[in-house]
Amino acid sequence: MTKQVQPLDRVIIRFAGDSGDGMQLAGDRFTQETATFGNDLSTLPNFPAEIRAPAGTLPGVSSFQLHFADHDILTPGDAPDVLVAMNPAALAANLPDLPRGADIIANTDEFSKRSLSRIGYSSNPLEDGSLSAYRVHAVAITSMTVKALEEFDITRKDAERAKNMFALGLLSWLYSRPTDGTVKFLESKFAAKPEIMKANIAAFQAGWNYGETTEEFSVQYEVKPASLKPGTYRNITGNTALAYGLVAAARRSGLPLFLGSYPITPASDILHELSKLKRFGVRTFQAEDEISGVGAALGAAFGGALGVTTTSGPGMALKAETIGLAASVELPLVVCDIQRAGPSTGMPTKTEQADLLMALFGRNGESPVAVLAPATPADCFDTAMEAVRIAVKYRTPVIILSDGYLANGSEPWCVPEVAQLPRLRDEFSFASPNDWRGPDGQPNFQPFLRDPQTLARPWAIPGTPGLEHRIGGIEKASGAGTISYDPANHDSMVRLRQAKIDGISADIGPLEVDDPTGDAAVLVLGWGSTFGSIGAAVRRIRLGGGSVAQAHLRYLSPLPANLGDVLRSYRKVLVPEINLGQLALLLRGRYLVDVISYNRVRGLPFRASELASVIQEVIKNG
Repeated sequence: MTKQVQPLDRVIIRFAGDSGDGMQLAGDRFTQETATFGNDLSTLPNFPAEIRAPAGTLPGVSSFQLHFADHDILTPGDAPDVLVAMNPAALAANLPDLPRGADIIANTDEFSKRSLSRIGYSSNPLEDGSLSAYRVHAVAITSMTVKALEEFDITRKDAERAKNMFALGLLSWLYSRPTDGTVKFLESKFAAKPEIMKANIAAFQAGWNYGETTEEFSVQYEVKPASLKPGTYRNITGNTALAYGLVAAARRSGLPLFLGSYPITPASDILHELSKLKRFGVRTFQAEDEISGVGAALGAAFGGALGVTTTSGPGMALKAETIGLAASVELPLVVCDIQRAGPSTGMPTKTEQADLLMALFGRNGESPVAVLAPATPADCFDTAMEAVRIAVKYRTPVIILSDGYLANGSEPWCVPEVAQLPRLRDEFSFASPNDWRGPDGQPNFQPFLRDPQTLARPWAIPGTPGLEHRIGGIEKASGAGTISYDPANHDSMVRLRQAKIDGISADIGPLEVDDPTGDAAVLVLGWGSTFGSIGAAVRRIRLGGGSVAQAHLRYLSPLPANLGDVLRSYRKVLVPEINLGQLALLLRGRYLVDVISYNRVRGLPFRASELASVIQEVIKNG
């Protein structure tokens, strides 16, 4: 059957089902093929915290949303154009997000009376007319998968598990996705189970063939590749990009990388990824708890390695004392906080930006550290390299504030040439015995004597003759580093440590503002993962003829030197955050600018349409 091919400029697809239905795998494979095809893309995985959530229930629904286009995009999209619903719970959980006219591909085999009643449906929505606002495609995905795999020597349960591959094959046909990569992936994934491997490939091909031959789908869609700058691209998640950035920074600084970590969602993938990279001089230590992980990382830094620890909000609370120790002994330490919804255990698989104040002030005493936040999954690579540069140059802990949305989301990443990466070795030097001799030629090492430009103290490796010294959490005498309880010395050391962090602002450049017309009255200022949502909302305003400026903060401690001037240059400043206004609080207190705070804490990123409405209202009332 020859079918019409309709071109589209963009599509948003959401796969949804039970957490055991393989929706994350299906979405990831569709994403990888889309990246290979050359589309720009952005993804939003969304899954329960439970390893095996209750099947057929609303809390057990797992989904994967993908936005792909023939042009530059910034978000996973506000609402799906296509929903693949593997059961009634998946339909009910996602139906509120669907716009009128959206396509629903429903697995009719799972819409039994028992499954429907379990989530409160009194009748079958596929038959009672309640979905008349949508284009519903009723497909017996489970039974057709089982039928297609009858010739294979596998159990019925294993055959049913392959239904996600049937759905993937159908969607791959519908949107003209390549298939070779998925076949090779299945051959590799199930290499040790040849019959399972063949069955999954057959299910994938059966889904493709169903789309090709059935009269249910009369149109096939095509989204052409995006126009991207020349280079080698791969699809990458934020956690993987962060891991690669840490390794690249270690290699460019000539330091061995040591990760001390305790598994915690959504940071664990960094540990998993780095554990695969031993050939690059990486050592990973899975500690018995969060405190041990950061303690080991700080010990590695004392020994001359690049010390890194990874965690999420609850782990940050446990690491606070050791981060304060790192600030006191002034050693480089990179702390990766992949924020999640809290407080306490909160919602472990949902995103939030609520650790900013804890990162800045969540330690006893005056213990300033540098704080950076990546804006996109790919930006996690560059942020990791910058965090290492600052940590080793200024001998300070640096906290990276990523979050669950960036960690698990993905986008195309242009792989940089190694020669183009900064030479971090040029940013610092270890202490040398020859530099620390008195007039009589005898060793006279001063472990807290400061570089006049950076205010950093020497990084002396234990065991180096002539550089013997002791460090600890008790206050140190300026220069000599001996224990000191002198009030004036303590005041001086507190101010020196703060001045060292403040001085980084001269090393990071001014905040750049995107204001094409130069006459905008409203500035939208964000940080971290709100970058895409804010950018997409600003685009909508400008396409509608409105004028609005946008700026985004990567450096949160210290803040850019020109930030105060930028804030005072606009009549109104809107600050959207996935918290209750933590950055807004800082800006009001430091710059005495009455910024407008817009906040949501739903465990999800902002929708561009939502922010566009808020921006429009601020402009209107300006």
